[in-house]
Amino acid sequence: MTTRSAAYIAMMAVILCVCSWITVPFTVPFTMQTFAVYCALLLLGGKRGLMAIGLYILLGLVGLPVFSGFRGGPGHLLGPTGGYILGFLFTGLGYLLMETKLQSLHFLPRILLLALDLVPCYLAGTLWFTAVSSLNGSHTGFFAALSLCVLPYLPLDLLKLVLAERICARVRRHLPGEQGAIDK
Repeated sequence: MTTRSAAYIAMMAVILCVCSWITVPFTVPFTMQTFAVYCALLLLGGKRGLMAIGLYILLGLVGLPVFSGFRGGPGHLLGPTGGYILGFLFTGLGYLLMETKLQSLHFLPRILLLALDLVPCYLAGTLWFTAVSSLNGSHTGFFAALSLCVLPYLPLDLLKLVLAERICARVRRHLPGEQGAIDK
């Protein structure tokens, strides 16, 4: 790995931190994390974008206040909403698997495929939320958790995805190297 690649990965992890601090409190806090996750993947590519997401999660795991509400530590990841944060790794893996296909698609099919990539994140987070709430005695069912933690956020996440795709498409045009990602 080059120094430049490591710097890009670190920079995107910092952008993820900053975007998680932009918070509107709700059952699951509304943040700009999804936007930053897609920016990392769209600008760095699947492999390095996944590394940036992993670095962000690792920073929070060791206790740095990088998650929403300036929280960090294993307790936050093990809490009810931690599964959504860990689910970002599944989004990155999904992107990595379909990266070559995405580069050949036009805007609308590309957005639809990227939106499908949110499903594993939502699934992991909802299953986690259900399990943790059961352990805490509230016994929230899967569909109740889905309607509480995913459905209200779906339109906003799709908007953040479109915004990330449009912004990254413009940024890529002004960067040296291949058009697919920064300095592949």
